[in-house]
Amino acid sequence: MQKTALITGASKGIGKELAILFAENHCDLIITARSGDRLMLLKEQLESRYGVTVYPVVKDLSLSGAAGELFREVKEKGWEVDYLVNNAGFGDYGSFVDTSWECYEEMITLNITSLTQLTHLFVQEWKGRKKGRILNLSSTAAFQPGPMMAVYFASKAFVLHLSEALGNELENDHISVTALCPGPTSTHFGEVSNMNASQLVKNVKIADAKEVAELGFRAMMKGKPVVIHGTMNKLAPFGIRFLPRKWVTRLSAKIMRK
Repeated sequence: MQKTALITGASKGIGKELAILFAENHCDLIITARSGDRLMLLKEQLESRYGVTVYPVVKDLSLSGAAGELFREVKEKGWEVDYLVNNAGFGDYGSFVDTSWECYEEMITLNITSLTQLTHLFVQEWKGRKKGRILNLSSTAAFQPGPMMAVYFASKAFVLHLSEALGNELENDHISVTALCPGPTSTHFGEVSNMNASQLVKNVKIADAKEVAELGFRAMMKGKPVVIHGTMNKLAPFGIRFLPRKWVTRLSAKIMRK
């Protein structure tokens, strides 16, 4: 029986590359994002190239209640989901006090609330089936505080810790939860967040979205709890464990400055 993957934020970047990988592996897809035009174009490309069935759902998961709406629509259509990919997310570069609350409210809703609710809804359904795989997009930002992107870094720490905890809780139910932690990646994210202005982006190699997606896909299928893209990105979380927290924050602030 052909399996189905639900991917949020699937219209571009890592989400789009993941959609291609699932289609290459003969999975039907439910793809969701705010851009209907991009979703329809991706649907046409994947169906014609790989012979899979693709269901596009236009949904803004930064709005309160949208995750529940998406789940209900999936159930009403009779779709059975085997893989959940919580990819949608955004960040904003700038001082905490100068950024609007509306921006942070949308960020928290998308990066944390919608991800957590979709995970909760599908896990409740999967427990009796004793199967299911989840891939949550975290970040190397999850391993330290991030002055100038404080809420974004904190949201990714939440995703990482939630994923690790749930992976442990759900192990006996044969449901795996994988946190994918890329560093700066060649996607639309850098432009939207204004993160391209920081020293972090200017002084590191930008990862390719396809490479990151492939790493996450393989890790998800193997049921790995955490996967970090890039050798240097793997070393940094290990190294900062031995530094005082104040030093870690100051170092992060230096890296994140313009």
